[in-house]
Amino acid sequence: MCAAAAPSSLVKYETPILLSDAQHKKALQAKRAAGAENMNGGKKRQQQQPQSEDVLFSILPPREFEKNGQRWVQYPSSTPATRLDVIRLQEELDTLLVERQARETGVCPIREELYGQVFDELIRQVTISCAERGLLLLRVRDEIRMTLDAYRSLYESSIAFGMRKALHAEQSHVELEARVRALEREKADLQRQVEELEEECAQIEKNDELRRKEEEKKHEEEVAFFRRTYQTLTANLQTVVNPTKA
Repeated sequence: MCAAAAPSSLVKYETPILLSDAQHKKALQAKRAAGAENMNGGKKRQQQQPQSEDVLFSILPPREFEKNGQRWVQYPSSTPATRLDVIRLQEELDTLLVERQARETGVCPIREELYGQVFDELIRQVTISCAERGLLLLRVRDEIRMTLDAYRSLYESSIAFGMRKALHAEQSHVELEARVRALEREKADLQRQVEELEEECAQIEKNDELRRKEEEKKHEEEVAFFRRTYQTLTANLQTVVNPTKA
């Protein structure tokens, strides 16, 4: 049966096989291991260091995918890497960075993904020769990913905080503009009232001036009348007192 085309990755994997075949193969291996243990009389085996292949599969679990309605599984390659493999890995990384247009600086998900695959491939190569060293690199990888996730969460929260601040500032700006327009209308109304009151005061002053002039004129007329009356009475009195002079 022709193997299905697996998703591309910089991590080196074996040829894909059907998931049912892989499960059958695992069952046979478990059965053989159980039979060998029974042949040894059920004695407890001494603790041994974990096999590099088992550690490798725990670090890089087999990946499953579906193709043409069938489930396929692909295990990481347990073949030791050569110097040529490392050189080829570097060339493939450079090629993919250019093809997928990864940014050279700053935050770039594409560059992060490709370098993550390269790191996993280096872990695979190291684990084959030394399982303990592979497990230590696994801790380093997980710590790096945890740190990146923390920075990513901090970045996203800062972006959300900035957006909230921007929206709040925009809302405050709109409210202030509305307040300014309301105050300008109020100012115009007050200015109009001031002008009306000034006109009213001017009219009152004008009316008061006219009334004062009329009262002064009336007063002068009364004074002139009383003066003429006084003169007339004085003359009459002189006539009565001194008729000879008259």
